[in-house]
Amino acid sequence: MIVARDIRKRFGVVEVLKGVSLEIAKGDVVAVIGPSGSGQSTFLRCLNHLETIDSGAVAIAGETLVSTDAAGVCRYAPDAELRRICRKMGMVFQQFNLFPHLTVLQNIIEAPITVKGLARDAIIPQAEELLRKVGLLDKCDSYPARLSGGQKQRVAIARALAMEPDIMLFDEPTSALDPELTGEVLRSMRQLADEHMTMLVVTHEMAFAREVSGYAAWCSWTRASALSKRAPAPAEMFSSPAHPRTQAFLEHML
Repeated sequence: MIVARDIRKRFGVVEVLKGVSLEIAKGDVVAVIGPSGSGQSTFLRCLNHLETIDSGAVAIAGETLVSTDAAGVCRYAPDAELRRICRKMGMVFQQFNLFPHLTVLQNIIEAPITVKGLARDAIIPQAEELLRKVGLLDKCDSYPARLSGGQKQRVAIARALAMEPDIMLFDEPTSALDPELTGEVLRSMRQLADEHMTMLVVTHEMAFAREVSGYAAWCSWTRASALSKRAPAPAEMFSSPAHPRTQAFLEHML
């Protein structure tokens, strides 16, 4: 579902991603762990074209998003094709990013109506079912300011799912939440994992990474080997970390 090869990304003189590669198969749940500021969010944003890469290649569900030619020039798919490929991915951000002037229901139906051209009457039943799925159907007419952080993040998950993506990207979805609100968001994510949604999750929730994900990847983009073609199983990652920095990080976090 995702093939990323030798991804390199620089901001000015700082090279943030230094040749990162990763493959994710259909139904995989991959947790990316590591210190804050190591490039995890940048990697996710490169996958869905919120950031452009300097070199490397990305394919989503077998379709090329971007590749690098023999001259070292990065070439993205044409705009219409690029948008279509990116719609295969839904993304949940750290800070929710809900529209404050729209109700919960309006937040969820906005993209399907505007981007996919669906009729309002057609999308509302689906939106209500998604809200029921995340336990927030009773909040459909509420505005984001009336919601807790955990509720906002669950709305954000429902909003991403409303576009019917094949892949879900999560960028530290619980980092802005108080500990008591984290559990409700992780429960929604566990449900998606149980339904075999393909997921790439940047997280500091070690229990989620160890118990729910099928693979865990250490992220400290100092070397291209930070992520391999196939990330190790969590049991291997947590019990016998290969990299000294991984070991030090886990000793600190666990």
